[in-house]
Amino acid sequence: MSNDPVSPSTRPATIHDVARESGFAASTVSRALSNPGRVNAQTREKIVAIARALNYTPNTQARALTSGQTGSIAVLVSDITNPFYFGLIRGTQQQLKAANYLQMLVDTAESSDSEAATIDSLRRSADGAILTASRLSDQQLLSLAERMPLVAINRHVPGIPAVIIDTPFGIDQALDHLASLGHRRITYVSGPDMSWSNERRWQRLEKTAQKLGVHPVRTREYAPSMASGAAAAEAMINSESTACVVFNDLIAIGMLERFRERGVRVPEDISVVGCDDIFGADFCNPPLTTLTAPIERAGRMAVSMLLSRLEAGADAPPPPPMLLPTHLTVRKSTGPAREH
Repeated sequence: MSNDPVSPSTRPATIHDVARESGFAASTVSRALSNPGRVNAQTREKIVAIARALNYTPNTQARALTSGQTGSIAVLVSDITNPFYFGLIRGTQQQLKAANYLQMLVDTAESSDSEAATIDSLRRSADGAILTASRLSDQQLLSLAERMPLVAINRHVPGIPAVIIDTPFGIDQALDHLASLGHRRITYVSGPDMSWSNERRWQRLEKTAQKLGVHPVRTREYAPSMASGAAAAEAMINSESTACVVFNDLIAIGMLERFRERGVRVPEDISVVGCDDIFGADFCNPPLTTLTAPIERAGRMAVSMLLSRLEAGADAPPPPPMLLPTHLTVRKSTGPAREH
């Protein structure tokens, strides 16, 4: 081992510098830094420590030339301003950083065309992609998966690895809660018609409502934003329902603002349940009862699943979907049903 380590001030350290200082072959150093599961923990710890001391940064272009890998993973979200994605992005970024991968974040603006075009254009610059709440059809996803390794979050298509947040289980809890408060007519405030999660939530609400003797009602589709809340609130005011379960917290928060403007009391006149428990849901007036989801954990699991897929190769059978539970967090936006 050399006693004269390279100084970062003279020139950037290379993988060969790390190899020389650690006493391992450059190929072992490469595996330790890019595919840590292929070397033992003691070896990896030594190599990582030396790489950090030398201020070594993996050359993604060189990696692409020698291994066909870029060291980058694309993460596609449908609306980067939606707080739901904050936790997902944090989870994916942390997990990718730990594996020495670069995260490429893309906002598809709720457009299936943009989503498909982005994935197609990233095939040469990213090793794989994580799709969150994809708006693509099953066939489109399967076609794209043949050209690029994919993992989906909140979307299940047989043949594509997926991490699914089990909001239907939370819907059961929400219905039980509202029914126990005496609500007998409950409206589901629908999200986008292209949303796979939206349809699953309505189907579960309809089924559970029938079991509980509750009459379920569904609104038209709304964009998943606070701006949509005003129109959704008007629809609720004109209905005979005493409670609603809303596709996401953004719409629900927008509804609370509109109810306040119209003099509708929450929960005395209408009870409101959101979904996702985004940042700010507990700061509302009143604080929002909502379905709490392990959002950051979903991001981490999606990265682990994708990196395992890259390691195993394209011919390996896809793993079964990973299902993450949700639970109802009761706050002050739900209360006993009003008397007629």
